Amino acid sequence: MISVVVCTYNREVYLPKMLESIHSQICEKTDFEIVLVNNKSTDNTEEICLNFKKENPSINFNYFLEKNQGLSYARNRGIKESKGDFIVFVDDDAFLDENYIKELAVYLKKSEGDLGFGGKILPFLECELPAWMSKYLSSLMSIIDLGNEVKLFKGSKYPIGANMGVSKGVIDKIGMFNESLGRTGISMLGGEEKDFFFRIKEAGIPIYYYPKMLVHHVIPEKRLTVEFIKKQAEGIGVSEKLRTKKTGEFLKRSILELYKWGGTFALFFIYLIKGQVSKGVMLLKFRWWISRGLWG
Repeated sequence: MISVVVCTYNREVYLPKMLESIHSQICEKTDFEIVLVNNKSTDNTEEICLNFKKENPSINFNYFLEKNQGLSYARNRGIKESKGDFIVFVDDDAFLDENYIKELAVYLKKSEGDLGFGGKILPFLECELPAWMSKYLSSLMSIIDLGNEVKLFKGSKYPIGANMGVSKGVIDKIGMFNESLGRTGISMLGGEEKDFFFRIKEAGIPIYYYPKMLVHHVIPEKRLTVEFIKKQAEGIGVSEKLRTKKTGEFLKRSILELYKWGGTFALFFIYLIKGQVSKGVMLLKFRWWISRGLWG
């Protein structure tokens, strides 16, 4: 069985459609369970969840309230409450393709041993993309498209939190999410997914990209503002400082940051030559904000 863990915080606008995308799965309802973790929402999240459970008795839907604020706390609660052999994490503003569970089950039946995995994430845009947005910033929208073939996440690549999963045995081997990392309420800290998947890689466990494990992730207008990107970038920097100081790799990460500056300047001049100045300038600003969070 596949446990679909959905951690939510004040997303009453998107949660009904997200839950409906799970309800509409073209598969046997016994193939999966929903583990929904409410991370102390102050809106109508609880009412939405309880109504969904009442109206859909054929679905194995389990609702929990996690009082410790923070995405890592919520995900860990989801892990503890899951009964499946495989655990999938899907964001509360991501909508599953109707064949999501069926296709994922096919992939997993072919797998051997413990593994991590992540799927394709396409944007569900609520507005036009700004002129300064480039493919190098697409990960900030939690977008990932590595093509239509199964492949390994190699090197420093890893799945994105809106659509990722592991076999249950992985948790026994590497532990759960680092609760000192990750978003808390409205804070923009992150790094818990990177820390989690890097530990999986260090344990020698493969991490696969499954293209038919597809979700569409909502990109609201506020997420495409310069102010939001600034807070997100600074949060990345601070999270990297916390993560690497704990692992003793802060110096290595600082050297890598200097290397990234070199790449950023190269991209800036490429966009300058192409006449796409705003894209190049935003990359410079983005790198500066990360560095400020890392070294500040």
